[in-house]
Amino acid sequence: MVQLSEEMKTAFSKVKIFPVATASGAGIPNVIPIGFCQLVDDETIWIADNFMAKSLTNLEENPNVAVYVWGPETGGCFQIKGEATIINSGDKFEKMREIVHSAKPGLPAKNLIEVKITDVFQCAPGPEAGSKLL
Repeated sequence: MVQLSEEMKTAFSKVKIFPVATASGAGIPNVIPIGFCQLVDDETIWIADNFMAKSLTNLEENPNVAVYVWGPETGGCFQIKGEATIINSGDKFEKMREIVHSAKPGLPAKNLIEVKITDVFQCAPGPEAGSKLL
């Protein structure tokens, strides 16, 4: 797996809402805004499924996911690609539920989507746009 650099981890920590893209088994894309998207280590992202419908179905059919990292304070932008696992029981799931419920008690926290980072790409415009960073 790929490990994010310190600069990327800092940028990630400054984003409030993450566009998260999935695709069905047939390749039909879907993008949703995610408020709970947490970097748990250099190569793993946790996403809380509070209200996923199409995205969850997509992940069941196709585990590939993309997360776009950009915000006014990030100093740039990049796209993280990875492979997702849906977790709905066990220690990791319970820890995610505790984190979500402590921040926003009314949210359901139905599933933990654990993303193992496989690639990182440049998103800024210019000659390096789309180039692989990691």
